[in-house]
Amino acid sequence: MPYVKGLPAKQLQLAREIVPGATRIGLIDDVTDPKAHPQRQEIDATGRGLEIEIVPAEVRAAADIDAAFKALASAGVQAVIVEQSNMLVNASRLPKPQRRRACPPSTAIASMSTQAGLRRQFGLVQSKPSDLPIEFPTNLELLINMNTAKALGITVPSSLLVRADEVIE
Repeated sequence: MPYVKGLPAKQLQLAREIVPGATRIGLIDDVTDPKAHPQRQEIDATGRGLEIEIVPAEVRAAADIDAAFKALASAGVQAVIVEQSNMLVNASRLPKPQRRRACPPSTAIASMSTQAGLRRQFGLVQSKPSDLPIEFPTNLELLINMNTAKALGITVPSSLLVRADEVIE
């Protein structure tokens, strides 16, 4: 899955809209993925512009994810952003119930991925690297699952609902 420039900044902006006034936002940072560094730079720069403190929690393997959420909960973050990394997308399928409990009740989790890229990714595992296509998303959609938001105790602002491509009830 390629890094999509602009998407990390959008994740941060959406997290801020879901939790208005958030000043401390956590970042699940996959330091083993080459795409992590530019994402972290983009999130840090956007955070400075929005006067948001970014609190990173580094992970190197799927086994580190739960501890990262616990660390962010202890740090008092108001939202969590998950980087676009192969390991995080494949391993986490966020939020799992135990990860949800590790975060404060008001914490929003912003995780973005391209579904078409995920479906294709599994079909490319046995391909030779020279045969692999390079794909970038050409259409991004904002989907809001209201059932999940309600279950997590998150009130989605109407300004976000009107911009959504699809609201799942």
